[in-house]
Amino acid sequence: MIPTCPGHSFEILLTFRAPAHDSFGAGSLSPRASYILTPSFPRPQPLRILPPHFRPLPTSPWLGCPFGLCVRCYYCDCSQASSVLVRGLSLDTMRLSRSGSILAFAGLLAQASASPQSSVQPAATPNYTNQPDRANAVKEAFQRSWDGYRKFAFPNDTLKPVSNTFENDRNGWGASAVDALSTAIIMENKDIVGQILDFVPTINFDVTSTEVSVFETTIRYLGGLLSGKSELYNRRSRGSRLTESPGHDMLKGVLRDVASNSAGVDALLTQAKKLADNLKVAFDTPSGVPDNILVYDPKPRKNGSSTNGIATIGTLVLEWTRLSDLTGDTQYANLSQRGEDYLLKPNEEVFPGLLGTDVFISNGTFADRSGGWNGGTDSFYEYLIKMWVYDQKRFSLYKDRWIAAADSSIKFLASNPSTRPDLTFLAAYTNAQLRFVSTHLACFDGGNFILGGLVLKEQKYVDFGIKLTEACRETYKQTATRIGPEVFRWFEDKPGINTTLNPQPPANDTEFYNRAGFWIRSDGGSYVLRPEVIESYYYAYRATGDSKYQDWAWDAFLAINKTCSAGSGFSSITNVNDPKGGSFDDFQESFWFAEVMKYSYLIQATDAKVQVDVADNKFVFNTEAHPFSVA
Repeated sequence: MIPTCPGHSFEILLTFRAPAHDSFGAGSLSPRASYILTPSFPRPQPLRILPPHFRPLPTSPWLGCPFGLCVRCYYCDCSQASSVLVRGLSLDTMRLSRSGSILAFAGLLAQASASPQSSVQPAATPNYTNQPDRANAVKEAFQRSWDGYRKFAFPNDTLKPVSNTFENDRNGWGASAVDALSTAIIMENKDIVGQILDFVPTINFDVTSTEVSVFETTIRYLGGLLSGKSELYNRRSRGSRLTESPGHDMLKGVLRDVASNSAGVDALLTQAKKLADNLKVAFDTPSGVPDNILVYDPKPRKNGSSTNGIATIGTLVLEWTRLSDLTGDTQYANLSQRGEDYLLKPNEEVFPGLLGTDVFISNGTFADRSGGWNGGTDSFYEYLIKMWVYDQKRFSLYKDRWIAAADSSIKFLASNPSTRPDLTFLAAYTNAQLRFVSTHLACFDGGNFILGGLVLKEQKYVDFGIKLTEACRETYKQTATRIGPEVFRWFEDKPGINTTLNPQPPANDTEFYNRAGFWIRSDGGSYVLRPEVIESYYYAYRATGDSKYQDWAWDAFLAINKTCSAGSGFSSITNVNDPKGGSFDDFQESFWFAEVMKYSYLIQATDAKVQVDVADNKFVFNTEAHPFSVA
């Protein structure tokens, strides 16, 4: 019965059992076809394919009605057949004439007490407003960041802009240069693209004196190199293999005029393959679950770790599959997908579709029951839907697993702070007990839900993603710098909450919590030039066309520009709730180029040739915001 889930949206599936003449036009509703009725769309809407979340149920005809009936609540698993209560009227006791049955039922449904939110396709492509002045300001910040890196750090990994020195935190292979490439291409900055393409063939991926993270190296280096080869507007139907009919990559297609160094363009794939050949020893384990840490001694070898995390296992498959598709060598895709299988078919789940964090490398079983959408788990869930965007034929299971995770997150993890019930965050969990803690990293979740809703044509995911995005907006709006913190907490007073895991705010944070709906954890006040909040603004804007998201992204850019500008570039800061940002950490992360600059630009430069589309995406971003053409 619908009253078992008050306030939830619902849908009614009608299946004709006999020919009918209806009040919308004689014979317009076909026998044995399926139609949908929702509070927002009382006129029957034909269904060619059931929505992925809908579970068909055995139907029984109403008394006096020629239709079968199914009910499915969006937000919980309550499902009932044959009887629906609408404002106290039991439809299975109503005697409706055949000619008026649909119209009468639609009218009652439109008056139902359920929410107007419904499982309908998102609207057609919104109207977007180009903001050239803002876009140019972002381009200037990108240029300044690059100039400082080029002068004081290149060809090393990372600029230290306060001291005008460098640090090789990513193996000394020029991480900032490789991470900057796709953004420079999208901004059509020919000078920077040329400098990076001249550099790429010189990288020696055979030598490093520091440990190699397979995960970080994959998303930054492999992703950055392959993105330059990414086909943005190929002419093939979705689902065909790239090796069957090559299309046009960024530097040989719509952005071919950006690069003049054809040898450098060709070296992108050559170097990506060389790097992957060095990294693939990580997958040489009994289970196929990779060891995330490699040591060059002098050749790469595994570090001998006993576990690996689901993010560091599950955020390789897009890049390694892409490499296989571009080279025609299936070994790379097979290696990454073998370990992924343990996550797609887990030995246990904490909630349906939601997993623990660490996996034993020896056998692929889970080592814990803690998780959520924070660091260590985040991009595993991100890539489930993105793999389906990449290739709907090969990765339908990934889509199904994302739906399971998304539905469980809505049902079990969605949390409203006690002082700001208008906000919605996703809680973490330990052994199915919620922990009201989140991070800047987790604020990508709004954008991921929005993307999932767009590609699945499920408005409920878009709407939930917007709620998450708007809550993460508050983490920026409420601080002294108007920049969000690294780690924040809240409290929700609900039955069964473990108060040991979820303490009340410290006394000195109570006033802030009462206003903001969260407080900054004592060790979580830094900002390390992360992109996730602006990333979610970007997806929200592409889904809705609402210019407020452009304004929010601009506010964030201005705050970062004011507070993090330091010396020859931009630096992470120690305290977002100090008007001056505390102190500088003297570090300009490579993902500043790849992500913060890219999303800040794309949301304003709506005429850019690389964008997320509402109707039919031609590409998908990896977790480092490097675009790959869909297959």
